[in-house]
Amino acid sequence: MYAIVRDRSRCLTLRAGEELWVDCMPEAQAGSELVFDQVQLLKKEDGSVAVGTPHVDGASVVAEVVSQVKDKKIHVHTFKRRKSSERRMGHRQQYTAIRVKEIRS
Repeated sequence: MYAIVRDRSRCLTLRAGEELWVDCMPEAQAGSELVFDQVQLLKKEDGSVAVGTPHVDGASVVAEVVSQVKDKKIHVHTFKRRKSSERRMGHRQQYTAIRVKEIRS
């Protein structure tokens, strides 16, 4: 059983028990619950598929916030040729780690 849900600007494919990183939610605290109620597609155990127009009525996904995490550092190097101009920058993207508890249909 899995569900495709809309989370702000992205679509996520979620399965029960799965742990994944989503874009940072600074207001979410570790141990709190998130409810994704904009379910666009739901595939059940028996193989039937419910497609929403635009959302499946009565379906939601409950997830638990595990922690706030940072990805590995990305190094960016920029330069302009023949100008003696170079710059090196770094960036660590922040994510929220969640664990899917259940899919309600």
